[in-house]
Amino acid sequence: MSSLGQFIMFKEVADTGNVTQAAKRLHISQPSVSIQIQNLEQEYHVKLLERTNRGVILTECGEIFYHYITQVIQTMREAQEVLLEHSGAQHHNVHVGATLTIGEYVLPFLADELYHDFPQIKLSVKTANTASIAEDVLDKQLHLGLIEGPIEENDDLMVENFWHDELVIVVGIDHPWSKRLSVSFDELVNERFISREQGSGTRKVMENALEESGYDSSLLNITMELNSTRAIKQSVMSGLGVTIISALTVQNECKQKLLSMLRLEGCQLQRPLNILTHKRGFLTTDEQNFLTLIRDRNRLKKILPPPLLP
Repeated sequence: MSSLGQFIMFKEVADTGNVTQAAKRLHISQPSVSIQIQNLEQEYHVKLLERTNRGVILTECGEIFYHYITQVIQTMREAQEVLLEHSGAQHHNVHVGATLTIGEYVLPFLADELYHDFPQIKLSVKTANTASIAEDVLDKQLHLGLIEGPIEENDDLMVENFWHDELVIVVGIDHPWSKRLSVSFDELVNERFISREQGSGTRKVMENALEESGYDSSLLNITMELNSTRAIKQSVMSGLGVTIISALTVQNECKQKLLSMLRLEGCQLQRPLNILTHKRGFLTTDEQNFLTLIRDRNRLKKILPPPLLP
């Protein structure tokens, strides 16, 4: 009879597409993994994997099997968490997924407040893009996600707003706009523009907001595309152009008078910061305590840095 260990091996092989790589990640020998996969195929009388020049891929039966064993693995992990919680043996770990802006510029303030209330808690954070965090919550690899980008509707996911972020125009302190509070779109399109890469949540919010305000984002004079907020800030400080990024990410540089932020006239460049949970997921007591904290807007107003723009 197949075991949970065999299911985990099969899932690892399917996820990596490579038996050798799966064996390394599981810290067992490659022949052991191959034998267990063969045992599964013999037990269920189907071929689950097809070998290719690049590794292995799931057969049609393998796809069906993968769907069901993933649910089994998730259920068993959740059962373990529930039992640990019930027995009082839980180690007070809170695992959170966070998108990059939240992970770097919001979560440290939340963690400091959380530790003040519950010093025994250990906060573990995975930073990734919105799509990756959503996938992990959907697969119950994470119980909680904090995201800033839009996601596709899913019947299994619950999205709850807890804060908002404003995107602002950012210029170098020596730029002619550095003392201004706003500029027009016509002025903006005449400047060299440094943008996040295609597919970035920040860029998508910017493009959608411009479109809703009647502006054509394709008119921006994009001379650089970078996938790092830090790289963008450094490029702007070096005088290579202007940008539109999160106000949260430039608080320190503006206070140090290295950068200056301003708004785009006639356009609301705001995006929600959301909590992402599984509708049928399990939350430990510590995770519920963390949720209580970030749902308290009055408390967040005291914790998070105030906007620098009036």
